[in-house]
Amino acid sequence: MAEDGYHQLKKPSFPISDQLRTYLRTNRRERKLPISYERLRAFEESCPLPDANGEPTLWDSVIYSRLEMSPLQEDLKRVYALLRTDGDISVMQHLYVDRIDYCSFGNSAPFRIRIVNAYNDNADYFYIKRGDASRVYGLELEHLLSPNRMNYFTHGGTLVEEHVAGVPGDVFIEKWLKRDDLKPVRVAKELVKFNERCFVRLLGDMRAYNFVMVVTPDFEGSQLRIRAMDFDQQSYEGRLNFYRPQFFKENRSLALFCMKHLRVETAQQYQREERVAILHRAALTEAKLGELLVAMSTDRISRPEHLEQLRGQLAEYFKRDAYLKCASMGELVRENLESIRLNMNAAAGGLTNDFE
Repeated sequence: MAEDGYHQLKKPSFPISDQLRTYLRTNRRERKLPISYERLRAFEESCPLPDANGEPTLWDSVIYSRLEMSPLQEDLKRVYALLRTDGDISVMQHLYVDRIDYCSFGNSAPFRIRIVNAYNDNADYFYIKRGDASRVYGLELEHLLSPNRMNYFTHGGTLVEEHVAGVPGDVFIEKWLKRDDLKPVRVAKELVKFNERCFVRLLGDMRAYNFVMVVTPDFEGSQLRIRAMDFDQQSYEGRLNFYRPQFFKENRSLALFCMKHLRVETAQQYQREERVAILHRAALTEAKLGELLVAMSTDRISRPEHLEQLRGQLAEYFKRDAYLKCASMGELVRENLESIRLNMNAAAGGLTNDFE
């Protein structure tokens, strides 16, 4: 069940189009920020950042000039205030910027800002990245079509994202998957639903290290939810299974776990439940989703050969020739929603919106 031997070329960064920018302004996602990604790139020194066990990580801590460090920290606190208190800096005076980390790995090359409360040493994080259209579409589709809310802002070529808390998927596989306090069926159920969410909205590359597991204690054992934390590969690749997490070799143990603990009929039930939930979310956010998909349908966020490959595979999967008429990745997302609406109309309570 693994996607062995498949290595995509590094994805390019796509600029935020005027139509997407209009959507972001209308929905208060585009905000004037006191800092930019390029400003953070002007660090003078860096040193490797180890993890809690002293092992190397992909992150470096960066250092700026003495003249720049103080105003930079104040501006970073203002950005954090926008995320947490809609810009009210008066309740942020007891916070300080403890560390700025940089990761050159991957497409986004993000900066991670560690904010600490001076009164109780509690730490929080947020990220500053390049403003890539693919990532923005991914964040907004996650916000509208998943059970998770995403807090982010853009400004020009800069993207600010809230930290997504949870146990990284690869760590969960290694240390949590066989824990007695996690009921196997609940874990498997969420894996099926996460797989379906990614497939329907065409979020790719959900290998174990690109999502987190949020574990919530309950009166009858812990509940689980999977949250994507990397949206670089929203509707870019052409291979259909790239949008189905179960097929990545990094997720093989999770796929086998599901096969062990779920009957096929039960897995199909959970798949159906999630499709209905997606349709309900789409109906509740119909106006916003329609505007977003219009922008996405006119935007170039992939390669022509990827589009041609994916629409052919989706047409075959859903037995629906309408996919072959799609001229963009945004149209494929819309067609995916329309396909499951048609297939699930009775179970979804007769939803009729077409997201246009």
